[in-house]
Amino acid sequence: MSTSVTRPEVTLSEGDIHDILRNDRRRRTIKRLQEHGREVMLRDLAEEIAEAETGESPAPRNIRDSVYISLHQNHLPKLDAAGVVDYDRDRKTIRLRRTAGTVDLYMEVVTRYGVSWASFYRSLGTLSLFLVVLSLTDVPFVSAVDPLVFASVFLALIAGSTLYQLWSRRWFYLSRLS
Repeated sequence: MSTSVTRPEVTLSEGDIHDILRNDRRRRTIKRLQEHGREVMLRDLAEEIAEAETGESPAPRNIRDSVYISLHQNHLPKLDAAGVVDYDRDRKTIRLRRTAGTVDLYMEVVTRYGVSWASFYRSLGTLSLFLVVLSLTDVPFVSAVDPLVFASVFLALIAGSTLYQLWSRRWFYLSRLS
């Protein structure tokens, strides 16, 4: 019979958070767990991180083993002690804790293409405004399109992007509700 131990939530200082995020493997661990949104086996996590580090699928066995060992002996115990994850050493399972949301605030939210969401939205808004103004000032070709069309298209792009961002970070919002 498995028993679940409820641990009190930990409050992390800014220095602790920066120490946690200083290491690529710890950052990748948090990101992968966020993407899964559930408990993950250590072997699966190590394989995913090794693939991300090498860009090969599957990653070479020696790299997978190296990642597995460093996660098991170093990174996961540190994240567990900080209260960011629950790491069961016996079952080799990991899951995010609510405290991970505090750490997440310090991780730049970046799209897959290396652009932060803030920069993405700022660029969409600026381009939209620019095109609307150009269409209102009788600039050739652009003025042939109604400014309301430009505004509507960009509003739809922003709404779609927001829904995608919310979906990709659903673990964060769902953990806040429970």
